[in-house]
Amino acid sequence: MNRQENIMSARMERIQALFNGFDRVYMLITAIFLGIALMDPDQVVPLAALTLSNLAHTSVYLVIAVALVAFLKASGGEAVVAVIFKGRENRMIVLAALVGGLAPFCSCEVIPFIAGLLALGTPLAPIMAFWLSSPLIDPPTLLITAGALGMKFAAAKACFAVMLGLFGGFFVKLLSSSRHYDNMIHPPLHESPTPRATFPVVTESCCPGSAPDAHVFNWRIWKDAGKRSVFFAELRTNGLFLLKWMLFAYSLESLMIHYVPAHVIASVVGGDGFFSIIVSALVGVPAYLNSYIAPPVVSGLMEQGMSAGSGMAFIIAGAVTSIPAMTAVFALVQKKVFALYVMLGFFGAVISGSLYNLIA
Repeated sequence: MNRQENIMSARMERIQALFNGFDRVYMLITAIFLGIALMDPDQVVPLAALTLSNLAHTSVYLVIAVALVAFLKASGGEAVVAVIFKGRENRMIVLAALVGGLAPFCSCEVIPFIAGLLALGTPLAPIMAFWLSSPLIDPPTLLITAGALGMKFAAAKACFAVMLGLFGGFFVKLLSSSRHYDNMIHPPLHESPTPRATFPVVTESCCPGSAPDAHVFNWRIWKDAGKRSVFFAELRTNGLFLLKWMLFAYSLESLMIHYVPAHVIASVVGGDGFFSIIVSALVGVPAYLNSYIAPPVVSGLMEQGMSAGSGMAFIIAGAVTSIPAMTAVFALVQKKVFALYVMLGFFGAVISGSLYNLIA
């Protein structure tokens, strides 16, 4: 009996080792189209063609985004971000909200950076402003959103990202002046500065590349062999990383457009009513869609009848509460501060969706 158990255990280990050699996202994409081939074989080619066509449409934006991120990494763009957390608190909040959307940080890299700031006693208000605006928009997300939903939508989202950062930062500053919330805000950091790992984390890091030594900013990367090496390494790594997730996102969009009845989407989040915006924000909060997957998914939903305002509410709520973004916050602060972060993200999504309905 023990021998049979050992044989079965050895076989399971070999099977697990075989699957560990494959990328889970590509395996999931393959499983999607294998499922279509089994249940609806006539749609395999049309849906695959639709997926690749949409991906090709975004490819120009993707190339620009990857090159820009590689340049920011190689030149040490992260070093510039630390400067915004110096000076008066109001100035820090404004700069944190503005720079949050342009910083080359991903959510994983934010954790040690913010942990150091909190440990040094940096006020929570500017950190909250940075936390809220950072996951919403960055150079790749801006370009990917423009490719999937149009430049008007992408520009509006960038503006709402800054507005949400300002709203969250000044709201936290207002709370910090109240004795009732004093215990919640001070100190915001956990007793141990080591990030916790109790929150569900992504199986793959949101930081596909390794960060270079970014203590000094130097935009003349072509004069430094080390920086050139980092640039091309980041170009390759980030290119493959974004290509994989965009292919997955457009596969989901193709499925949604073909198999989800338009009247179902329209009945829940269609129209320009305030209720549909609230519902979209509520659905977006637990959706855990990162900023690369969300634009194609929202594009598919809008083609099926989702209103522009509801799409904006969904995409903002989903970005703020994506697993990497929430892990970065949950790992470092008290639960009440984490709840405040989610609440600000939800209300910011509702307000942004309502404003975009007027614009659109």
